[in-house]
Amino acid sequence: MNEIILVRPAPEHEVAVTEFVAEFPEKHINGSYGIKRTEHYAEWLDVINRPRRYYDVLPDGFVPATTFFGVRESDGRIVGIIDIRHELTEGLLKNGGNIGYSVRPTERGKGYATDMLALALDFCRELGLSRALVTCDKDNPASARVIVKNGGLLENEVPEDDGNILQRYWIEL
Repeated sequence: MNEIILVRPAPEHEVAVTEFVAEFPEKHINGSYGIKRTEHYAEWLDVINRPRRYYDVLPDGFVPATTFFGVRESDGRIVGIIDIRHELTEGLLKNGGNIGYSVRPTERGKGYATDMLALALDFCRELGLSRALVTCDKDNPASARVIVKNGGLLENEVPEDDGNILQRYWIEL
């Protein structure tokens, strides 16, 4: 397996990100901080960098967060995206967690999510967090395995309004 590194999104990633996003048919990409809601990559870069620059002026319900691309070192391909929320609101505590992530469909099943989450947990330690909440849908056993491989302990399952069952895992740091 190729080694994965976490890289902060930058202007030079625009073409690679366009290809990355095109692989996701769904409207939302977990861990992307809303990349599909912006028309232009530069707008999204501004959005994801805003929490770092304007910690005290975040919109209601938002917390400081850091977004990374999971990049395969051997060829520089973006294989995933991961967002680390530095703190939790009541809503994030219920169903969002500290970390959200996605791996592009053509790169799934290769261990990249496990590696990306491990690196994100290192970043959480650097932030001074003592534990991290990571959630996944009950019907996503691959994500549950990734979380468990990284030390996740299932706390509970929460039914959502749409009938989905969300699993909440804590990882001690």
